[in-house]
Amino acid sequence: MNLIARAFDKVTDVLANPGRSSDPDALRAAVCGKTVLVTGASYGIGEATARKLAAAGAAVIVVARSAEKLDDLAAAINAGGGRATAYPTDLADEAAVNVLTKQITENHGPLDIVVSNAGKSLRRSLHDQYDRPHDFQRTIDINYLGPIWLLLGLLPAMRESGGGHVVNVSSVGVRVVPGPQWGAYQASKGAFDRWLRSVAPELHADAVDVTSVYFALVRTRMIEPTPVLGRLPGLSADEAADAIAKAIIERPRSIEPPWMFPAEVASVLLAGPADRAARLWHRRFFATADEQKDAR
Repeated sequence: MNLIARAFDKVTDVLANPGRSSDPDALRAAVCGKTVLVTGASYGIGEATARKLAAAGAAVIVVARSAEKLDDLAAAINAGGGRATAYPTDLADEAAVNVLTKQITENHGPLDIVVSNAGKSLRRSLHDQYDRPHDFQRTIDINYLGPIWLLLGLLPAMRESGGGHVVNVSSVGVRVVPGPQWGAYQASKGAFDRWLRSVAPELHADAVDVTSVYFALVRTRMIEPTPVLGRLPGLSADEAADAIAKAIIERPRSIEPPWMFPAEVASVLLAGPADRAARLWHRRFFATADEQKDAR
């Protein structure tokens, strides 16, 4: 068991290594004069990404539910000499997304780049989920169906124009051993990841590239409900935005931490130890916290 604990601690030590720097000049060459949509742009990774791309000369379309925060972001970008347009929209509302995609296509034409970043994180123990089926519906709507509705409305024009790029902000959790208590979140993120990867060959035939960026821990407000995550190595929102910028410049199939592939192989070849490591993770970091919460 001590071996597993030491191995786990070693893995967490490398989580903070971004390994994802982008060249500002190359980013400007890639996005200047292009129209880029960023979802989940009112906070965290989305906000940092919108600011970075606008500073590089992109005309940025920002989408999120928080109308006031989104308007403030667009105003700040425009005041600084950039170009930004805000479209406050709840991506979990299919009708609203249909209206949004029609407006964007009519007002801006085919998009050059779509950064699908909006998402909902949820950590909840199984014994707290029995009477909360809406947890699953919310994560499915925001992390899976919402991005699909968005792309179904935007991709026809992009494909017809003969080019484009979709960047999916995903999680390492969809490719390695699932973490305890994040089942609803990881399942919804994994569903969209699978769908997008499955349609990527069709999109590529029309010169629309797809890149999935798999993040481990990013320090945004999404991790605040889980204090233990604040003690683990992670990226800042600006570092995450830099990874997205690199994805836009290079257009690879995926960007992930350097330990991702070995972890995927280990999760298959060492399924037993990986399962024991997941149980250890739960006992060390969450079981005690949940017991203390129940006692209050």
